Amino acid sequence: MGFFEKQLQTSTLYEGIIVNVRRDVALLQNGSEVQREVVEHPGGVGIVPVTKDNEVLMVRQFRYPMGEELLEIPAGKLGVGEDPFECAVRELSEETGCTAERFVDLGAIYPSPGYCKETLFLYLALDLQHGEIHLDEDELLSVEAVGIDRLMEMIMKNEIKDAKTVIGIMKAAKVLIGLRPYMWW
Repeated sequence: MGFFEKQLQTSTLYEGIIVNVRRDVALLQNGSEVQREVVEHPGGVGIVPVTKDNEVLMVRQFRYPMGEELLEIPAGKLGVGEDPFECAVRELSEETGCTAERFVDLGAIYPSPGYCKETLFLYLALDLQHGEIHLDEDELLSVEAVGIDRLMEMIMKNEIKDAKTVIGIMKAAKVLIGLRPYMWW
């Protein structure tokens, strides 16, 4: 017997540039009706680009909602109907100037499924070719190459708090152990 909730009513509370917010009435399996607020987001991608020197290209940028500068994996928002892999290729190029010969699909995650309808698709990018960064007009960031061991330490010390980055780095580390066991830990 799986759990489910059935949407009975929906109303849009806010339509924004990046997100929409709606309030629903849902029917539970036990017959109760409950209100649910949902943030609708188009989804996005996160990329873990690993250099030939076994460092991860990270981006440092200010995140307004959190009020602080964060170190994150390169990432970006999906366009309407955009294929996640194509978005990953685009964002890697825009934010790091790199292209990759190989990509490994690290799967999809739901960053906060209790209230947000967002799916992020994660990729590991290998065999990088470096080029020129070409950021969007409203993006200000710097690129830093950081070793995977150092990133794992930063995650465990809570110095990296961004969910997609934590999950992306940990998944990539696991994959890399299998690809190149002599290079990791």
